[in-house]
Amino acid sequence: MTTPIPRSCLLLIAGLVAATGLFAQAPKIDFPQASPAATIKQRVGLTDVEVSYSRPSMKGRVIFGGLVPYDKVWRTGANSATKLTLSTAVKLNGTAVPAGTYELFTIPGKTEWTVIIHKDMSQWGSYTYDAKNDVARIKATPITLPSAYESFTIGINDLRDESATLNLLWENTRVPVKIELDLVSTLVPQIEAVMASDEPKKPYDRAAMFYLDHNLDLKKAAAWMDALLAGQPGEYAFVFHYHKALILAKAGDKAGALAAAKQSLDLVSKMQGEIRDEYTQKNNAVIASLH
Repeated sequence: MTTPIPRSCLLLIAGLVAATGLFAQAPKIDFPQASPAATIKQRVGLTDVEVSYSRPSMKGRVIFGGLVPYDKVWRTGANSATKLTLSTAVKLNGTAVPAGTYELFTIPGKTEWTVIIHKDMSQWGSYTYDAKNDVARIKATPITLPSAYESFTIGINDLRDESATLNLLWENTRVPVKIELDLVSTLVPQIEAVMASDEPKKPYDRAAMFYLDHNLDLKKAAAWMDALLAGQPGEYAFVFHYHKALILAKAGDKAGALAAAKQSLDLVSKMQGEIRDEYTQKNNAVIASLH
């Protein structure tokens, strides 16, 4: 028969445990992460692109074909699977991808990578990856770099109104994925509607420059600049005359472009500082291009 422990002994034991901290929780220490988390956000045209991932480092290891095997699904980073969020539909290396949040997996290869846009499962690593949840598979060609990236890096570069490049960089490898947007078909109907309306404050300059940059109707763009300059263009009239010169030069109207550039030069000559120097140089470049 077991003899019960007297209550006085239990109280004594409890007091000793409390005093010595025998079963107390270990102190909380914030250790550095081996693969720190990172998030990049970039607006491309009218699309917001966000990538959340973790950044492992080489630390003297062979990466591709070593730590990261060839021809196997990789989480494209460390820890949780990398996430890609697109606010609008885009094309990635020519493949259509709807707006949404996805997991970004890859299959590295010596001469070709497969970039996988996968349904967001909020999973750790690629351990439960299932190809049936793939939204798209995209081929990409790796590029050998002259110098190494110590830490895995995802960047968005080569920014244009309708495109950018998503780069995966680690060791001596860069894997570019082109992001393309159908901006013209989205924005032109909006521009045309506003410019044809009775709206008193129309975006003449922005609309005209969009048409210039995207090789659209230059005659219409020039007419919008004329309408702006016929009103009260204000202190930035020299900028608008310069923009008109660019449009007319591209349209092949050398005489009109020369006149607009000279008008801009005359206005900016009355100003001081860097802005005078900047627009003097810009207008002189337009004039030089007309010869």
